[in-house]
Order: sequence, then C-alpha cells, then structure tokens
Amino acid sequence: MADSPVEAAPVDLAALLSDRIRGIGTSQIGLVADRGRDDPEVVKLWIGEGDLPTPPFIIEAAHRAMLAGHTRYTTSLGLPALREALGAYHARHWGVEIPPDRFAVTAGGMNAIMQAAQVLLEPGDEIIIPSPAWPNLREAVRIAGGVPVAVPYRRQADGRFALPLADIEAALTPRTRVIMINSPSNPTGWTMPLAEMTALRDLARARGLWILSDEVYAHFTYGNRIAPSFLQICEPDDRLIVTNTFSKNWAMTGWRAGWVIYPRGLAPTFAKLGQYSTTSISTFVQHACIAALNEGDGFIRTMVDRCAEARAILVDGLSRLPGVTVAPPDGAFYLMARMGGDEPSLDLALRLLREAKVGVAPGTAFGPEGEGLVRICFAISPALAREAVERLSAVLG
Repeated sequence: MADSPVEAAPVDLAALLSDRIRGIGTSQIGLVADRGRDDPEVVKLWIGEGDLPTPPFIIEAAHRAMLAGHTRYTTSLGLPALREALGAYHARHWGVEIPPDRFAVTAGGMNAIMQAAQVLLEPGDEIIIPSPAWPNLREAVRIAGGVPVAVPYRRQADGRFALPLADIEAALTPRTRVIMINSPSNPTGWTMPLAEMTALRDLARARGLWILSDEVYAHFTYGNRIAPSFLQICEPDDRLIVTNTFSKNWAMTGWRAGWVIYPRGLAPTFAKLGQYSTTSISTFVQHACIAALNEGDGFIRTMVDRCAEARAILVDGLSRLPGVTVAPPDGAFYLMARMGGDEPSLDLALRLLREAKVGVAPGTAFGPEGEGLVRICFAISPALAREAVERLSAVLG
C-alpha cells in the first residue's frame, strides 16, 4: 500500500513581501470603525468625511460628460480645461498666478501625497512631520522608502496646539530632505500663520530643503476667510510641492480626484509618474471637477458655515463635562479632546462606541503624541452634533 503524500507546511507569503510593505501600520481608526460600521444606531464621527452628498450640479456635469462620450483615456496630467480651472481657482482665492503646466490631476489627495513622496525621497531620506498627524502621511513616506520624523505639536493649557519653528529646526539632520506641513491640520486644527510660513520658507531655502504642503482644509477656517498658502510667498522655482483634493470642499470623497502643484519645469516628471501609476483619473470625473471649481464656491461656504455651527455645539457641550479639555480649532473640521483619566485612547474610543454609540478616532491613530486624546469629526449637521453631545454626556458626565 503506497504511503500517503506528506502535506507541505503552509508558506507564510506575507513574510516574503518587501520590508517596506510588511512594515505598513494598521489603522486604529479602522479598528474602531470595524466594530460599529454596520450599526445604524452609531453616530459615526471617526472618519474625515462630511455627511452631505455631492451637490447635484457636480453629478449632472459628470452625467453630461458620460453621455457626450468622455469615457476614454486622457493626458496623465489631466484635462487642459481642468488645469486651467485650477489656475483660476487659485487666482480667485489666493491671488496667485499658477500656469496650467504646474498642475497635475491625481486620484485624490492621497495619490498626490504619494506622488510627491516618490518624487522627493531616496531610501533613508528623512521627512519632518508635525504630530499628531494623519497616519497616511507617515505610511506614504515609508512606502516610498523615506523615514518620517515626528515633531510634536505643543499642547497649551487651553487645549490649543502650537508649533514653534525652533522645534522643527532642532529636528533637522544631515538626512533631512523634506519638511511636511499640513495647515490647517488634521487632526489638531492648528493653522500656520503667513508670517510663520515665510520664516519656514527662509529656513528651507537656507538649508536646501523641500517643503511639502498639504492644504486640503484651507477653506475650513473659523474667524479667518481662508487659510494662507505657501504659494503666496514662494517663487515658481522654490522647492515647494502643494497637494490638495476635491474631497472635502465639494463632498466628493468617493470620486477620488485631487491635484498637485510643483515647481516650474517638472511637468514632464509628473506626467511620467502619473502615466505609470494611474494613467489618468476618469475623464468624466474631471469634467465634474471643472464644475466644482467654477460653480462650487457657494457650496464651500455652506459647508464651512455648517461646520462652524456643529463645532460650536460640540465645544460648548463637551467643555461642560468633568475632566474634558477641548478648544475650538482654528481650522479643519476636527476636535482633539482630552477626556480625563489615564485610559488609553484606543480603549476610550472603543468604550465610547460600546456605551455611548458614538464613534470617535483614538488619538494614537495619529501617532503616540495623540495618546490621551480622541478626534471627533464635526463636518456634520447641528442636530447630529447635539445628539453626539447628549450621548457622550450620558457616559462621561
């Protein structure tokens, strides 16, 4: 009788992947969201996404483009008409003249950041990232072979955040290649004043460093009309790359459209990078983006006003609770709240989900500097903000 074949031990294929990919971190936001994603009773404030649908005029523009046959490949940099509309948008809001050949259209802001990291970083290069920070920034750097170096924000007694230029300068080493600035910041709401941008620009020029500026939340400011941009103080040949997205301003998170602005002369580089990463984003989506830029300023104002009202409700309600420290952020649409005690952020987020049916993001999702904090998205209706305060008060108060 023949012997039975011996089964080979299963191979752990994940162990055979590159070190960069095996080292990608697990999202703590996802860990919390996975526990309550399908529960209709949960007030979901964990992800950076507003609760308004995409405006009809944008959807209709995409529909018209599809019916007109705009469903084929296009240039990897993006439709010329879209890049011209982006130039007009920046001129209208920041008073800067950016020619179409300095824009590349990307598959969302994340793809814009990834392209910037791929363009700028050699293996082992360091990039300064103020922290707590959106975790995708760190992981994009690691995937590109770079080394993220956290510079902690200073949390003040009233709960606001500050970032002295001296702290950035102290973190520079001979391996530093890039300084990353996200202003207004996700998750802290910190917004860099124009004078501090100018000082950082001067430091970068003196040290031969790049600035990578993620300006996604520029319209979401409270007390100022719009956040300043490095584009207002930099020359076309400065070492500056700016990333942005259509997701937040126009409620287009699922459309996956963004853009990157690069120095003069780099269009061929970004054209090649786009060609070999996504080829291009959907042509009809680009037509929808043109409508968003040309017709969407009123919708942005509606979004910001709505966020301001929800922000006021949440700050007022939560600040009344014992042990809670929260300050109104200058920008973006998140609160970073300290809720007392020594409970780890992840445990607290899971407890609030379980006991209050409110989903928040643990502060440690944004780096160890976020321990003791939770992030709450307030891009929601005033009614939902009141409901969240009532539920959290029942558990924390």
